[in-house]
Amino acid sequence: MKGNLVIGQAGGPTMVINESLVGVIKEAEKHEQFQGIYGSKHGILGILNEDFVNLRQESEKNLETVAKTPSSTLGTCRHKPDEADCLKVFEVFEKYNVKYFFYIGGNDSAETCHIINEIAKKHQYELRIFHIPKTIDNDLLENDFCPGYPSAARYVASSFMGNDLDNQALPGVKIDVVMGRHAGWLTAASALARTNTTDGPHLIYLPERPIKVKSFVKDIDDVYAKYGRCLVAVSEGVAGASGKPLGEAIAKTKDSHGNVQLSGSGALGDLLAGYVEKHSRHQGMRVRTDTLGYAQRSFPGIRSEVDAKVARMVGKEAVRYALKGDIDGSITISRISADKKPVFETDLVRLKKVAKDTQDMPAKFIAKNGHDVTSAFLKYLEPLVGELPAKGILAQKKVKKLS
Repeated sequence: MKGNLVIGQAGGPTMVINESLVGVIKEAEKHEQFQGIYGSKHGILGILNEDFVNLRQESEKNLETVAKTPSSTLGTCRHKPDEADCLKVFEVFEKYNVKYFFYIGGNDSAETCHIINEIAKKHQYELRIFHIPKTIDNDLLENDFCPGYPSAARYVASSFMGNDLDNQALPGVKIDVVMGRHAGWLTAASALARTNTTDGPHLIYLPERPIKVKSFVKDIDDVYAKYGRCLVAVSEGVAGASGKPLGEAIAKTKDSHGNVQLSGSGALGDLLAGYVEKHSRHQGMRVRTDTLGYAQRSFPGIRSEVDAKVARMVGKEAVRYALKGDIDGSITISRISADKKPVFETDLVRLKKVAKDTQDMPAKFIAKNGHDVTSAFLKYLEPLVGELPAKGILAQKKVKKLS
């Protein structure tokens, strides 16, 4: 089937989402079935507004530079299309003879693909739709990991390594809030910052394990009593005793998919730090908080090579699946070797399998105490992230008398 191809990017940007984009472009350029290769500006909104760019005109050199650049070069959105939007999409696609649509994004983007695909079938519109996975949350079903996650995990681990060094130099309690609405994959990556037994983060709180705020303070007090300091990693989606995220009581704004906005605010960290200051048995101790923020998604210079390689691969493979016949689906990633240099392969599953729902961290990756991770998780993550910077400490042998 010959026709034009449209690519869009959606949801939160990542450090390697452009690798997937370039993977699609460069593979599509090899095949005559794809007459035109166009980028939709700001995801589905670009289609509705007929806002396209010609991707065939880009040079090889510029494409490779774009591939290594973080964030979504085409722009992104979080728009959830209704039936009227989908009908408009078909009109635009018919107008421009678009027969292939590739959407790079997370579970909400997969849901968008599923909605468009179902309505296309209903109206007997021939269109091949492929969802290409990406999300720093690492919560897509059917995937060993999601492109974007290893690089963001590397950023989080590096940030906590730096914050722990700061906390050693100027001891106190430090609470850092990490992205992660429903699943704690990214917050859990902070554990890679530890190279010595006394290193932080000393406590890691994930959405999968609700907390009692009194217990939270006690955990911090116990660590502080032992080390004279405490570094804490908290997911933005961490739930209270009621099972609802603590941040939902602070932030009421919702996106078009119904998600409460948890990122972009330091309110959760301030809430927890204030509670610790008020209720800790170590009154007067230094308590600070930071929210790692949007830099987790698109920080230049920190990316996982495994992440970049697989992100490019899923883009290329999506095009190859599109050439196999009248099929649609979501590209998935499987790990077929478990050594320090893992090998990955792709598969194609129905869009419905990936759309909307999320994948929590499995129980085997979460420590029984509820505020740490297991060695199994570290074994899973370390090959994805790669080697982190080395750090040294002085022996600091005490002397009785200056010579």
